Formats: sequence, structure tokens, C-alpha cells
Amino acid sequence: MVRGEWKVGARCLVLSAMLAAGLSEAKEVGGVKMPDTLQLQGRQLELAHMALKEKLFFNVYVWGLYMEQVPRVESEAIAANSVKQLHFRFLRKVRRDQLLDAFRQGLSSNAALRSGPLQQNLETLLASLKDVSKGDNLVITYVPDTGLQVSGEASGGVVIPGKPFADALFSAWLHRHPVFSR
Repeated sequence: MVRGEWKVGARCLVLSAMLAAGLSEAKEVGGVKMPDTLQLQGRQLELAHMALKEKLFFNVYVWGLYMEQVPRVESEAIAANSVKQLHFRFLRKVRRDQLLDAFRQGLSSNAALRSGPLQQNLETLLASLKDVSKGDNLVITYVPDTGLQVSGEASGGVVIPGKPFADALFSAWLHRHPVFSR
């Protein structure tokens, strides 16, 4: 009987170790788990940063920044012509008008987004946004030679070709949310 208990104990230990290993491959912030790495178009992206956005006393969303090459400084993150992704998981309902206001305010630090062709690109992105429910995702991905892809339940989906708009968007985001040295 003791021998049988040892086998059961060993199996439980192995199972626990496997579960712990699986859990260590994800980070958790605000009750949201995001994997440390993900595969996108045959490329591996690393989770460079993850944070909770709060407004007043409310948790609004958790965001993660995935990059193919995690840089040391902000300028490298923006200039890199590699796959990068901002992933937002909403923790509450957000009306479309609130989302539009937040995007406009958040991206207003970049003068290039306030006029000319990049402003038109911003309006295209904003036009794709929808009302958000708790648990919805908004995924903004830059893919070289394709441009900026916007997807998830919070968007009707849009592709904005080229790198200049993606650079301006990531520059504005990283300026407001410092992750790397400047």
C-alpha cells in the first residue's frame, strides 16, 4: 500500500510541476494573463511590458507590448522595422465615444498625427473602433511591408499601409507610457 501511495504522490508532483511550468509562461496583471511569447506570421514576439490602466477608481484595461526584438531604448523600439503589437484587454464596458476621446487625447502628443496624411490615417483607425464590452480585445500590430493592422472585438478591422503611421502611433504611445530608457 505504501508503494502505491508513493506512485500517486509522484504523479501528483509531476502534474503540479507541469502545471507550474505552464503558468510561468504567462504574466498576469489585473487578473489578465498574457503569454510571455507568441507566434505571429512565423515570427516569435516577446512580451516587453504589461500594465493596468486605471481611471479614477476603475480598472479600464490591461495592455501588453509585444516586440520581435526587445530594445534597450525607446527610439530603437519605434525605429525597428520588425513586428510589434499593442494588445488591449478591456476590463469594463467602454462606449465608442469614450474610446475615441481617449485615443485622441493619448495620441495628441505626436504633432504628426494632428495634420496631413497621418491625421487621415488616425481618422481611419478611429473610424474602425466600436463600443467595447468587458473581455473584448483591441490588437494593434505593425507588420513590415504590410503596415498597421487593427483587429479584435473593439474594432471593425482595418489595415493602414506603410510604416510612418505605425511609427507615429508607437512613438505617441511609448511617450505617454515609458517602458524603455529614453
